[in-house]
Amino acid sequence: RVLFTAGRDSIIRSWNADETSKTRNPCIKSMEHHTDWVNDIALCRNGRTLVSASSDTTVKVWDTERGFCMSTLRTHRDYVKSLGYAADKELVASAGFDKQIFLWDVNTLTALTTTNNTVTTSSLVGHKDSIYCVALNRAGTVLVSGSTERLLRVWDPRTCAKQMKLKGHLDNVKALSLNADGTELLSGSSDGTIKLWSLGQQRCVMTYRIHKEGVWCLCADESFNKFYSSGRDRMVFETDMATDESVCLLREKAPVLELELDSNDSPGIWVATTDSSVSKWSLSKQSSIDDSNEECIGNSSPLCSIPGDPGIVRVHVLNNKRHVLTKDTHENVALWDALKAIKIENLGKVDFDLEVKNRFERVYVPNWFTADSRTGMLNIRLDESDALQTWVTAKDIGLANDDARLNLGVLVLQSILEHWPLTHRHREFPDGDTTAPDENEEVQKGNGYFSFPRHTPVVFGESGDSGRTLMRLLVGDAVNLQERLFLDETVPTWVTDVVVRRVFPKYLKIPFVLQPWKSSSLQPLRRERLSASDYLKVRKVCEHVYEKLFFGEDLSGSGSKSEEDSSSRSEKAEEKIEFFAKTRFWSTIWT
Repeated sequence: RVLFTAGRDSIIRSWNADETSKTRNPCIKSMEHHTDWVNDIALCRNGRTLVSASSDTTVKVWDTERGFCMSTLRTHRDYVKSLGYAADKELVASAGFDKQIFLWDVNTLTALTTTNNTVTTSSLVGHKDSIYCVALNRAGTVLVSGSTERLLRVWDPRTCAKQMKLKGHLDNVKALSLNADGTELLSGSSDGTIKLWSLGQQRCVMTYRIHKEGVWCLCADESFNKFYSSGRDRMVFETDMATDESVCLLREKAPVLELELDSNDSPGIWVATTDSSVSKWSLSKQSSIDDSNEECIGNSSPLCSIPGDPGIVRVHVLNNKRHVLTKDTHENVALWDALKAIKIENLGKVDFDLEVKNRFERVYVPNWFTADSRTGMLNIRLDESDALQTWVTAKDIGLANDDARLNLGVLVLQSILEHWPLTHRHREFPDGDTTAPDENEEVQKGNGYFSFPRHTPVVFGESGDSGRTLMRLLVGDAVNLQERLFLDETVPTWVTDVVVRRVFPKYLKIPFVLQPWKSSSLQPLRRERLSASDYLKVRKVCEHVYEKLFFGEDLSGSGSKSEEDSSSRSEKAEEKIEFFAKTRFWSTIWT
């Protein structure tokens, strides 16, 4: 038996459900293709196909055996939040924040190929606000949706016609469960109530006030005699609809996001929580009372559990614009190198703000990337507008012992696409032509200084915060045929200029003037107007002034320069020269 999970990290994983309590890592495979939160999944065609809905606005179809993404549906224009599945018709409904519902024939989706890639869909339009949940009965004759409108809409998916609206909830409708023949419906809301509806009578026949806070998830047994509910209050209840009696089965450590009944040899219920853990609990009613607050806490421990990894919740880019500090949900702080895409050090449970303060450097480097933790992982983003703006020397960043000028954005792009064959075949010649090298000629790959780990995920997307995702791959997979074809079509021109044609951006020359401090008796230097790139070391400026003042022909009168070596001269310049910019003193070690 296989259990499928997905969540905020954008990855879908399959687990050996029989071995979760026996092995340390029962994970079978990971399916990585989404680029944002995966909000819902539906297992179709007797487990052979999986459909996923994501905040990256796509719906994806997967071959579960191979862990392969067969197709990507880009019909939605905003987050896709929920999926409904009609097992008898192999019909899937997708809904989300764009207020639309689309219907998909799973058999058609699995038959798509590179030459036959046209798919038609039916749409249900009428919602006035974001849709949080959608449900289909097994026969695919009834579809129900819930939204922030605080009401339920009922549709006939065969004709896409609206049938009714059901009012009664006082807050967002977050969970739905339909019986097999589509005559009865359960709905859960952020108002803390669960309602049982008769669709034939078009009214609510029962309201359950079990939970103290919002209800986020519901599931019912096959006979629709019992249902299970949970949400923000962490309590999982079993309710018998015949007697209207509710019993607390368990209390989780964090709010509950999803429930799934397991009716195989070892009956139980799988519970997924906001702390990224997934646990299987017994359905036996071993209720007990917590004396501290007189609340039922049910079963004390799960039958088995898949613990979640801590997610990153705080990110700070240090002012050297290379290193990033992060803090996760377990309060652990880590230091990362954005240039090489590696973790440098785990710092443990230290004061995050104090660590940021202690690692401040008296250096200025222009912004060339942004960082966030949206998926619970550290995400580094490069945009065309500023990715290629930062020049440094190889010596400054510890890549070589020379003053070769390097562009940080260029180094990263070359590492990202190091395994893309197109970057191996082409090189730039003086006449602007490109050609393939001889077989025996060694071809430069990457940037010549470092390589990214092959498992590093890379996403290409349209510009802007809401830009559409174009593709996702691992750095090491750029050599594969399918990824190569996608890269050939997807990589933007400003990137191919750097990694394929090796046409690098020009660094700016900025004019500036050096003047003696107003209280000094020194005369202005003869050559007043100077120029440098937008990255200039203050130490170099001081060395220049020191040399002109003490060794220049116009000041020393000797007509010859001292034989003092450069390192000694640098040390003396630091001792003798103070540098002011707009009346503020700057140390000579600044850059």
